Amino acid sequence: MTEASTALSADTTTIPDASAEASARPWLDASLPIEERVELLLAEMTLAEKAGLFFQTMITMGEDGELAEADPTFGLPSNREYVVDKRMTHFNLLGVAPTAGAIARWHNRLQELAASTRLGIPVTISTDPRHSFTENPGAAMLAGPFSQWPDSLGLAATRDAALVERFGDIARQEYTAVGIRVALHPQVDLATEPRWSRALQTFGEDAEVSGELGAAYIRGFQNGESFGPGAVSTMVKHFPGGGPQKDGEDPHFAYGREQVYPGDRFELHLKPFEAAFDAGVRQVMPYYGMPVGTEYEEVGFGFNKSVLTGLLRERYGFDGIVCTDWGLVNDAAIFGQPFPARAWGVEHLTPAERMIKILDAGADQFGGEACPELLLELVADGRVSEDRLDTSARRLLREKFALGLFEDRYVDAEAADAIVGSAQFRAEGDTAQRASITVLSNRAAAAAGETDAPVLPFARGVKLYVEGIASDVAAAYGEVVATPAEADIAVLRLQAPFEERATMFENFFHAGSLEFPDAVVAHVAEVAASVPTVVDVFLDRPAILGPIVESAHAVVGNWGASAAALLDVLSGVAPAQGRLPFDIPSSMAAVEASRPDVPFDTADPLFRFGHGLSL
Repeated sequence: MTEASTALSADTTTIPDASAEASARPWLDASLPIEERVELLLAEMTLAEKAGLFFQTMITMGEDGELAEADPTFGLPSNREYVVDKRMTHFNLLGVAPTAGAIARWHNRLQELAASTRLGIPVTISTDPRHSFTENPGAAMLAGPFSQWPDSLGLAATRDAALVERFGDIARQEYTAVGIRVALHPQVDLATEPRWSRALQTFGEDAEVSGELGAAYIRGFQNGESFGPGAVSTMVKHFPGGGPQKDGEDPHFAYGREQVYPGDRFELHLKPFEAAFDAGVRQVMPYYGMPVGTEYEEVGFGFNKSVLTGLLRERYGFDGIVCTDWGLVNDAAIFGQPFPARAWGVEHLTPAERMIKILDAGADQFGGEACPELLLELVADGRVSEDRLDTSARRLLREKFALGLFEDRYVDAEAADAIVGSAQFRAEGDTAQRASITVLSNRAAAAAGETDAPVLPFARGVKLYVEGIASDVAAAYGEVVATPAEADIAVLRLQAPFEERATMFENFFHAGSLEFPDAVVAHVAEVAASVPTVVDVFLDRPAILGPIVESAHAVVGNWGASAAALLDVLSGVAPAQGRLPFDIPSSMAAVEASRPDVPFDTADPLFRFGHGLSL
């Protein structure tokens, strides 16, 4: 499908004639090798056009697929200012749209705007994960119109590389249908510090499993060995491994800036990345954290030449795109609160000096930044050479050519609604949800006095008391009653605990203690004293489950599953197949005594990695 025919099926605007463009712009000749096309285009670019390539930041869409005006809530300029004034061509789509067609129409309009610029360089749209149940604007989006799957920890709980690759393939089809061509994932960090808030998007605590599943994920998104116009480029993160956070705090925030390696396991955290390189990953994102007590410079990884050049470029020979994590250069405001740049170890440097250090380290793109004018000042002052710009510009342009964006930048907005969230894709997501649910304990309800059989699976048609489940969903499995005393069985859904922090943005990152509040433990015990009770916990972190296991008759873990998927497993409609992707610690004392860089290091865990009961 040509650019013009595709866009005209979606919109009524006029698209420039592609053949006329090709004669005036030789880089549009698809018969030429990509490297030659890159050089032809690069030779025509002004410094300002080159500088625009270096910035990838958040962008919003307008209502029903219109271009967006300036967004005061998020402090974002209009789409036009980004593309026309700042000459930027890489954007991370923020927010959840009501329909796939709306995203596709917006994408086409943004591409038309880019086509109207002097060289008509197409935009590249990226996204954080948006196929699960979680929404953290610093990490992931709700699924919205896309098919819904467990988070990566849940995929890891299935232990099924073929399923993970199939997820990647489905997500690839859904992304490309709306014009998203870069996945700011997978996240192959090892979740070795139980308190760390970013575990949910990892594949767990085991390096071998993380590498195997991360590679399958990449193959699915990148169309196997056929990377090209139908593929989504993946950006593996967070190199060289973001799990070993001091006290489990996250380096989005100054109190979490240090990564520590008391067990001397820095090399272990590289293993999943090695599998990603073998799978052909195209892009890499270094983490915010700064290594402490290692051979590497004690500055954030995005500034770290010993890591990005010495380790990534030279040791591993990686010549793809390196994009920093978001907001390393300039201070900003998030939800109205001041938010300093994550310039850990180089806080004393000016924004200009930070930019120079990032480029010198070996990065190609500034994530979450939109200040090409600052980069132009550095070139004008002689502090950054045009040759240095050209080195990264070649990589960034090469990816646009490889993705086929110069041949076919538009998408079919009508087809998008049929492809994204199709019945087949949703059914496969539902199957994955069921497969990930992990039964941790299942004992007899001795108080019932009639049977020694475990409480799971429960029989359909029983009297159900539920919390955290809509009554109309539960009604398909039994008679919903108002109190535990009336019920044959109770099902309670809980969130793994976390500590409340000072700001809204901090509270998107669940951190701190893993112990349930006394009131929650008491409530579970009270219900369980009245009726056989099943507790399902959303284990975005490995909670201290001992007190819950002691009182509840069955405990189940999930990493993103609908109530219907859960009840299908609890009632035996679907088999219990999930296996823990990490250890469940026995106490906070054991967590605090463990070494953040060492997997499976908490003493006497309550449940081991790989544990999971069948029903």
